Amino acid sequence: MRRGTNRKKQKSQAAVKNLPCRKNDRAVVKIEDIGSGGEGIGFLKISEQRQDIQALDTASTDAIDATGSTGAGTGHGEKKPGSKGFAIFVKDAVPGDTIEVTVTKVTSRYAYGHLDRILEPSPFRVEPRCPIAKTCGGCQIQALDYQRQLAFKQKKVRENLIRIGGFAPEIINAVMHPIVGMDEPWHYRNKEQVPVQEGKYGPVTGFYASHSHTVIPMTDCCIGSPKNKQILETVLSWMQAHDVPAYDEETGKGLIRHILIRDGIYSGQVMVCVIANDYLLPFEKELVEALRGLEGVSSIILNTNTERTNVITGRALRTLWGADDIVDTLHIHEVTQSLGSAELTAEDLTAGHSTAKGLSARDPLAGDAYNTEFKRTKESVTFGISPLSFYQVNPRQTEKLYSLALNCAGLTGNETVWDLYCGVGTISLFMARHAKQVYGVEIIPEAIENARQNASRNGIENAAFYVGKAEQVLPDYVENLKAQGKDPQIDVICVDPPRKGCDDVCIQTMLEISPKRIVYVSCDPATLARDLKKLAEGGYRLDYVQPVDQFAHTVHVETCCSLHRTNA
Repeated sequence: MRRGTNRKKQKSQAAVKNLPCRKNDRAVVKIEDIGSGGEGIGFLKISEQRQDIQALDTASTDAIDATGSTGAGTGHGEKKPGSKGFAIFVKDAVPGDTIEVTVTKVTSRYAYGHLDRILEPSPFRVEPRCPIAKTCGGCQIQALDYQRQLAFKQKKVRENLIRIGGFAPEIINAVMHPIVGMDEPWHYRNKEQVPVQEGKYGPVTGFYASHSHTVIPMTDCCIGSPKNKQILETVLSWMQAHDVPAYDEETGKGLIRHILIRDGIYSGQVMVCVIANDYLLPFEKELVEALRGLEGVSSIILNTNTERTNVITGRALRTLWGADDIVDTLHIHEVTQSLGSAELTAEDLTAGHSTAKGLSARDPLAGDAYNTEFKRTKESVTFGISPLSFYQVNPRQTEKLYSLALNCAGLTGNETVWDLYCGVGTISLFMARHAKQVYGVEIIPEAIENARQNASRNGIENAAFYVGKAEQVLPDYVENLKAQGKDPQIDVICVDPPRKGCDDVCIQTMLEISPKRIVYVSCDPATLARDLKKLAEGGYRLDYVQPVDQFAHTVHVETCCSLHRTNA
């Protein structure tokens, strides 16, 4: 046992000797790409015999071909045949920067470095609008020009589909559309969960520093609602005036843990939810009086979480003043997509005709290759939003994302649609007025209750919702209809899973049900690529890929895809 350990140690030491750097070495690096966590990627020179890294004046400028992987630890910097560089990841660096770095960590495949000095700034570098952008862990790429952010996300989706999904580049080029960016990439979030801690001079609100639970004081987030600043300052003033202590994660003592704010972008209604380590608040009346007069505030709620946990909310809710929830509206948009004089219809997108009008492979990052236009219709869906319900944080982009999903479904009014991972019924209700019948499935009972309430709120009677796992509910539905001698017609299945993607059993269930079309809405390109590969191997053809930027200045991206059964 000891001999084997020694051999491994000797092998590891030998490998380290051949690496181009060691911890605390310094180097000059040209940043060429972005990692999945927003870090800049540069390359260190690899030589046959290890050279003193401090003698390096420049580094390889070869572009990495793995941007958008699920993380640095999965092979971002792995040396590949023909590669001339050893990848180094540097926080706060952007493509085009020439920087001086200190190596902080070295593995056998890549290194991490600290940005000491920018020698030559990138032409794509911009001054972050937020004063705490570097220390806060929220906006990883705010120093990058917004158009370059969009190009990064487009590339991230594309390369995951090729590298993880196994799709040929020419196929992805033919079906992938340029990312839908934001008209205004600031103050777009309708939800903010702000931690509270004791600061040097009293309680503070803000955001956690990257990779820590230390709060960086801030009341005015550049991507949050402008209304939040006054709300947070009002709560802090109440805490200071009445000596109400902030919660201490280390001791489990103290009272105020987080402030959750939800803003109805269209309704103007605002919910303030105080998350506390008790079921009662001291000077509760004074807090309500201070908050109820603020712009839009229509609901003030106490959420109790007494657990020693990183989970933000607890289960207990008590309305201190106003309504139990707020409402907001999502508008359905007419989607038109064209390339030059060739216009794509919904039938093109769902019948696999993405190249039928000469729409051949093109530069996947040429942002104006396709024109995607959204025109708001008079049709809309209103949703109730409680403190614990899931609701997309960027309503203006969500309208576009779900309108794309509706477009991909190609509904004529005669179809039966199943919406798996339906949440509070957002996509289900977007599709209901265009389909014969819609069924939603969700494992969380409270979400299904919200979905049913939302259907009733909008007068939609052809949507039914079930609590359970899709892989159980869907087969039972099919078998019950067969037992009654009826045709279990399922034309479209739509999935909008969490970041981990679809469960394997759910994928298999979809393949067994074999709907004509599958619409996949994803918040993670890596798991999307993995799942699309399984569906393609199961007899489906990928027709359409449309990234949507829901989260400006972060590395996250949503994607809407459609597939059709090849023998349909």
